[in-house]
Amino acid sequence: MDPLSTAGRGPTTLAVDCGGGGIKASVLDAAGTMHAQPVRAATPYPLPPQRLVDTIRSLAGQLPPAERATVGMPGMIRHGVVVTTPHYVTRAGPRTKVLPDLVAAWENLDLQETLSAGLGVPVLLLNDAEVHGAGVVAGAGLELVVTLGTGLGNALFDGGRLAPHLELSRAQARWGLTYDEYIGEHERLRLGDAMWSRRVRQVVDSLRPVVLWDRLYLGGGNSRRITATTLDRLGDDVVIVPNSAGIVGGVRAWELGGITPSGPS
Repeated sequence: MDPLSTAGRGPTTLAVDCGGGGIKASVLDAAGTMHAQPVRAATPYPLPPQRLVDTIRSLAGQLPPAERATVGMPGMIRHGVVVTTPHYVTRAGPRTKVLPDLVAAWENLDLQETLSAGLGVPVLLLNDAEVHGAGVVAGAGLELVVTLGTGLGNALFDGGRLAPHLELSRAQARWGLTYDEYIGEHERLRLGDAMWSRRVRQVVDSLRPVVLWDRLYLGGGNSRRITATTLDRLGDDVVIVPNSAGIVGGVRAWELGGITPSGPS
């Protein structure tokens, strides 16, 4: 579609959802409507920062031009700077050996500025669950977003304003396992959906008294794997949301309070 067809409706946004197993992207108008089918690439490993930038640039080259970009990635992101990232520091992806040189390359990297320079447009870099949440929260009360995929992602919103990020995935669940390990994809494949779904319910029950949310949104690629029996027992304050929010949230993320994009205006 001709990018000029969006004139008068606000800027077009390249939305990129970076996961442990895949990276997908699309271009959306100001209303959050996709102007192209999403394109996807397997997350390459080992993954130094420049390789991620190059992968995103390659995906962007397959899509219509955009005037700005939103990128969501796993890990602790503060003001566009990568504090830690769990998967991209490994030799071959999740649950493989951590490489010290990659830890050093990613730690305290201003990836937001790096991406803006590479893409030539203003960039907003957030945790991937935060982008996902931007696409689904109602903006009323305290809303927690938990994404289920390679591991566990999370984001907290208060009155529609993004709260400081807490990396709940690194907290201990049971038997010395972190939440990431306890309900991540590896355990779902090992246990099967029924037993894994019971673990999801245990995690929800353990987080409820800690956060005391008004609403919890469960998203990510594996949210659709939760069995009907478990869904019935999660409570009326828990809502399942589509994984497409990780792309659609790329537009609404720019409207969140407390964030600052980088790059040319």
